[in-house]
Amino acid sequence: MRVVVEKEGKEEVMFENVTRLDVIEQGIAVATLFEGSREIVGAALRRIDFLGGKVYLSLS
Repeated sequence: MRVVVEKEGKEEVMFENVTRLDVIEQGIAVATLFEGSREIVGAALRRIDFLGGKVYLSLS
């Protein structure tokens, strides 16, 4: 699964091989297979494309 953000009509991949995604008070916490866990402050979940393997976030 990938975490992406859309900017100016194009997808920007933020994370690959995502194993866990948590909605936290400050935003979103993302854990990956190889990089561990990181928090994205101010991020919000926009949509999930299960077939495409993508999670779309919006950043504020």
